[in-house]
Amino acid sequence: MTGVSGIDLNLLVALGALLEERNLTKAGAKLNLSQPTMSGALARLRRHFGDDLLVRSGRRYHLTPAAERLRPAVNEALRQVERTFAAAAEFCPKTSTRTFSIAISGQAIVMLTEMLGLVHELAPGVRFKLRPIPGELIKGDRGLLQHDLLVAPMGYYQPAGQPEVIYRDRFVCVADPANPCLRDGKLSLEDLDSLPHAAAQLPHTEADPVRTALESAGVTPSVAMSASGWLPIPFVVAGTDMVAVIPERLARRVSDAAGVAVIEPPFGNIELNEAAWWHPMRATDAALTWLRAVLVAGAEPIGGGLPARRGALHGHRMLDERDQRGFR
Repeated sequence: MTGVSGIDLNLLVALGALLEERNLTKAGAKLNLSQPTMSGALARLRRHFGDDLLVRSGRRYHLTPAAERLRPAVNEALRQVERTFAAAAEFCPKTSTRTFSIAISGQAIVMLTEMLGLVHELAPGVRFKLRPIPGELIKGDRGLLQHDLLVAPMGYYQPAGQPEVIYRDRFVCVADPANPCLRDGKLSLEDLDSLPHAAAQLPHTEADPVRTALESAGVTPSVAMSASGWLPIPFVVAGTDMVAVIPERLARRVSDAAGVAVIEPPFGNIELNEAAWWHPMRATDAALTWLRAVLVAGAEPIGGGLPARRGALHGHRMLDERDQRGFR
């Protein structure tokens, strides 16, 4: 292996992409580089390290043992570079034209739109690209660098890193107002055990805290219909004898449009927290730090109300004061 002198340190970025993507084409797409350019970078890296680093087996690529050993050091080096160049960076919301890419779950989109009004008021030039959560982000941070944030319910998604809670929620029941088991606006555990259920299947996830909690309360849900995510569930339940357990914020937001009743759960509180994750390399991203602060400030407690709005506006004023001197 040769020394660092005379080495183009841009190769460090190429090496990081190759080690993360384990694919020449995908690494090039991630860095917006052509395949010939990436092939040239890989050839130079191979000469530098005296190792193939990435080898093809059939249709797939694999890292060599030497490349696997390099991964922790390369990731840390990239983080240090990010910190170094971000140390003096400032973010001015009023003049920024930043576009944030957010991988987000379906029901979180409904809640995020309420917070984006505050973001637009503080940063009118900021834009968003909201995308479904890809399978590779369910666990680990592989692919997380392609997005600024992942916003998803804790307990269902487990990417790497420490999540920051954006807002807190809990589960409630929804049913058609004419459901024969609904008495005085209530359902019993026996009703939940006997009624057919509509249930959410979150893509790529295996965990289901709701089913676990129901079964611990003696309820074995008989799932008559399943849908991808919680968002369509209230509309499917309307006009049927089905019951469903969904996040309260979503239930109260769409209950009138869907024509369903929101029912206090007979099984007690099952908490659900929507959180944000980001790649460790973005830890010093001033714009991203600002965005997370606004989202937390704009998330009202369940039920809304004047006190909650005042809390959000207080956070708004604090952020405005930071705007005047640049958000570090």
